[in-house]
Amino acid sequence: ELYLGRIEALDRQGPELRSIIETNPDALALADELDAERAAGNVRGPLHGIPIAIKDNIDTHDGMTTTAGSLALEGSIPAQDAYIAAQLKAAGAIVLAKANMSEWAYFRGYAASSGWSARGGQCRMPYALNRNPCGSSSGSGVAVSANLVPLTIGTETGGSIMCPSSINGVVGIKPTVGLWSRSGIIPISHSQDTAGPMARTVRDAAILLGPLTGVDPRDEATAASAGNAHTDYTQFLDADGLRGARIGVARSFTGFDPRIIELFDDAINAMRDAGAVIVDPANLDASAWNDPLSLVLLEYEFKADLNAYLEGLGPDAPVKSLAEVIAFNEANADREMPYFGQQRMHDSQARGPLTDRAYVEAKRTIQRANREDGIDGLMDDHRLDAIVAPTMELSWPTDHIRGDRLEGGSSAGPAAIAGYPDISVPMGLVSGLPVGLSFFGRAWSEPTLLRVAYAYEQATHMRRPPTFAPSLG
Repeated sequence: ELYLGRIEALDRQGPELRSIIETNPDALALADELDAERAAGNVRGPLHGIPIAIKDNIDTHDGMTTTAGSLALEGSIPAQDAYIAAQLKAAGAIVLAKANMSEWAYFRGYAASSGWSARGGQCRMPYALNRNPCGSSSGSGVAVSANLVPLTIGTETGGSIMCPSSINGVVGIKPTVGLWSRSGIIPISHSQDTAGPMARTVRDAAILLGPLTGVDPRDEATAASAGNAHTDYTQFLDADGLRGARIGVARSFTGFDPRIIELFDDAINAMRDAGAVIVDPANLDASAWNDPLSLVLLEYEFKADLNAYLEGLGPDAPVKSLAEVIAFNEANADREMPYFGQQRMHDSQARGPLTDRAYVEAKRTIQRANREDGIDGLMDDHRLDAIVAPTMELSWPTDHIRGDRLEGGSSAGPAAIAGYPDISVPMGLVSGLPVGLSFFGRAWSEPTLLRVAYAYEQATHMRRPPTFAPSLG
């Protein structure tokens, strides 16, 4: 009741954050059932009775729809829960709401505004309401930052957990691709997509991470998680976890505000004071994640993967292919495209099958550059436990005419393309705007990353709650 009231007061009234698309009509009844279980001595685990908001591209078979923010899927209730939604429910969590997002996870138009969807409107950043919350997991970042829910789940293909975590002053974990199943999640890329926790503390994020792991026959990538996954990641949290850890400082990410670099240098000093061995610099080749072939891969996989998802909705699906989504948007341009178009969808529709040589070569080239020749090679050369960098540039004013201003710095690329884990932790404020510090590393290294990220958080305590200022600067 508290959280539903807070959603009403802050999301739909007050500052109108617009981080929630819809709430679960059965939430209070589910809460009563779970309270009765607890009273009877049956506690399923740390998530028992905990309300959670999940991004609107994660299937639930309940009283809520799953639409990726698009009117083209309005009313769509999939036949079964996404694997991670089923795991949530089995763990006793209450799926309280669907979070707003950049429509189609930002894979629609060139001059898009992060956090805008036709169903949810423009999501607003809670530290400065005129600024952008980033995306595509915009609502997930805003809702947990503003304490509309204690935990949220976002999804990432190329920075969509890391960026809104940094900009909204929360902790975000992008797991290794395959640690969490993607079945039942509206896709962009089977090579890079993953869902992940977003929370106000590293411990909260770690609590959410474990119960949702598991091998899922509907997602072949999860087979590799056998022997690499844990059901409880809180066991790796150690306030002294930086002592003796070898931390590589990646300074090859450019475009950051100088004040972010000052905070980054302060963070490095704090880690050194906590006993870390600092290797500075430990740089990655910037051409690896800036390679235009990375977009080629996404265009090919978006068409193939989205078509497969839509076909899986069955004969009553509102749209059954990417081509039908494009046609719907054209027919409803006044509601779907008032600010930006769907050029990325057209580009994807023009691509051929996944057997095309252009796709096969693009995938091989960019993955090797960011895996063996990138993160793995750098960590081998310097015997690193983790690599650190600022997560994202400062939030920009929301602009529905020019779209997002993405010329600033970001460190999400290498881990996203490699399919490797990445954790963003609050690093401080610049003129009242949050910025994050990213810890990333090898595949399946979540235990190590959580250990050092938690130790940094406990040594610094840099998160501050949002102020809901109308504007800053």
